Amino acid sequence: MTSAVTDPARPRRTDRKGDSGTRRRPDRRGGSRPAHADHGAWFLVLPALVPILLLSVGPLLYGIALAFTDSQSGRTSPTQWVGVLNFQDLLHDRLFWESFRIGLLWAIGVTVPQFLLALGLALLLNSNLRLRGLARALAIIPWAMPEVVVAVMWRLVYHPDAGVLNETLSGLGLGGDTDWLSGPATALPAVILVGVWAGMPQTTVALLAGLQNAPHELHEAAALDGAGAWRRFLTVTWPAIRPVALSVTALNFIWNFNSFALVYVLTGGGPGGRTRLPMLFAYEEAFRYGQFGYAAAMGCVMVAVISVLLAVYLAGRLKGGDEQ
Repeated sequence: MTSAVTDPARPRRTDRKGDSGTRRRPDRRGGSRPAHADHGAWFLVLPALVPILLLSVGPLLYGIALAFTDSQSGRTSPTQWVGVLNFQDLLHDRLFWESFRIGLLWAIGVTVPQFLLALGLALLLNSNLRLRGLARALAIIPWAMPEVVVAVMWRLVYHPDAGVLNETLSGLGLGGDTDWLSGPATALPAVILVGVWAGMPQTTVALLAGLQNAPHELHEAAALDGAGAWRRFLTVTWPAIRPVALSVTALNFIWNFNSFALVYVLTGGGPGGRTRLPMLFAYEEAFRYGQFGYAAAMGCVMVAVISVLLAVYLAGRLKGGDEQ
């Protein structure tokens, strides 16, 4: 019989089980963790994941499936599968594409002024302003108000007979008899103004957070080098807040494009469809005319557009991150 000789140069093979026999995986920090830890993490995620699946993913999949049917309200015959017929009809629906154009005008008309005004307000609130805390609290009041309340309040402001706006213009000798929400030329600009006012605080808070992360040392160094306020903004402030600015602008555009409650309460899509956004058009087709399948097809088109915008935005962010 030969005795087994252990080679001291050969590393000893260790057991893959711990003292308790539980299989463990290497941790990134150099330690080890039980394999069942991954399963425990899923149980922690489930309370947040289940509502998303039930209230977001489930209705979305159901809406996509509904877009390929002739579902209508009040019909006695069973719902039939019609394929892409709803989408073919949608391509030739002039009213839908007109609402799509109005939706783009609305989203751009709200997002751009919203960002510019919010940037100016954030710069002001970031300065050494007296009662700065009170000013910051007052600046976010519109954000805390529900959209329906905001719309009702602005309907009173725009009221043609007793509204604050017309009363002020009348006192200044500038007319004061304009029906702002019912005039074909004034309805969309008036609604855009409300959208800018209602959404500006959220953008201001995000930009203010970005401004507070800007390095003060670079501002002081640029000022000592003789750089003016505009030069310091371009070379120091803007690079610091650019990621926040791009993110909040993209999200605001998507949010504004999908707006419903604010415009619905203000004008209901009128006058003559001048403020009928795509969401309002789909709502009317579904709940006023009962064309559920056709309205679902409109929703699918809007989801596709938003998905493309998100893809472009994420691609730009990833490209910017790689360059940095």
